[in-house]
Amino acid sequence: MYIGIDLGGTNIAVGVTDENGKIAAKNSAPTIASRPYTEIVADMAELCVKTAADANIGMSDIKAVGIGSPGTVDSESGVVVFAGNLNMEKAPITAEMGKYFDMPIFAENDANAAAYGEYTVCAHKTDSFVFITLGTGVGGGVIINDKIYRGFNGAGAEIGHMTLKMDGEQCTCGRKGCFEAYASVTALRALTMKKMKEDPSSLMNDWARSHGHVSGRTAFECAAAGDRTAIETRDVYLRRVAEGIVSVVNVFQPEILVIGGGISREGDVLLKPVKEYVEKYDFNKFMPKTEIRIAKLFNDAGIVGAAMAAKKRTEAV
Repeated sequence: MYIGIDLGGTNIAVGVTDENGKIAAKNSAPTIASRPYTEIVADMAELCVKTAADANIGMSDIKAVGIGSPGTVDSESGVVVFAGNLNMEKAPITAEMGKYFDMPIFAENDANAAAYGEYTVCAHKTDSFVFITLGTGVGGGVIINDKIYRGFNGAGAEIGHMTLKMDGEQCTCGRKGCFEAYASVTALRALTMKKMKEDPSSLMNDWARSHGHVSGRTAFECAAAGDRTAIETRDVYLRRVAEGIVSVVNVFQPEILVIGGGISREGDVLLKPVKEYVEKYDFNKFMPKTEIRIAKLFNDAGIVGAAMAAKKRTEAV
């Protein structure tokens, strides 16, 4: 059995999995990211013990622990070099966790961990795999020959920060025009609110009033109800997503590309137009094409991926 930890800016999620990534038990707790990393790790350790007990095993039955963390992670040393939304800088989280447990403990970037989770359940027999997650930001991971691609320095595969439009929308990274600034749920919300303001008669305004907020679902649900402005909003967003995916496909030509994150729950409403756009504009016109799929694990991808990446690294030792 293995433990996977998905460490987020809002919540810590912990799961016990078997050797195939099947979750036996899971728990979560608030991160309270303003705290010192030592306190966050203490809560992670407590959740590990609780989750193992819920799976009817002890920590002595756990072969390895994997941690998926936002930010720049040195996976060799287990140090979170920098994670702005966790207030961490040069935080040795695996060494700190080692104060609680005597077993192999590994750390990965959270997007890489999620990618490895989806790869494990969706495409473990393929040699080239890309995962893109559409959430608060745009994350991603690349798996080549069963290995997470990290670049020479561990900071590779930041898919959300390739340029979609030069001098375009401001991105949180400091640059302008990043894929994330157009394809994230944050960007979709901003586009939705802009369109709502332009068309006060749109159903999206009624939706927002009844729900008390604007979300990534607003445009999709109102488009399904036939609202023309919502349809336009949804279609503009989907084209932006597809445009970025075309670039990723052109660079990597992966056998399988999986789309995850909250928006991926829209299923074929998202997948069909994206696949059509990629088919039309993919530079590759004559060779076999990338298969594009919707994620299967959703919120569990980080847990499963962290656990399975830890398993992989334990086997390699």
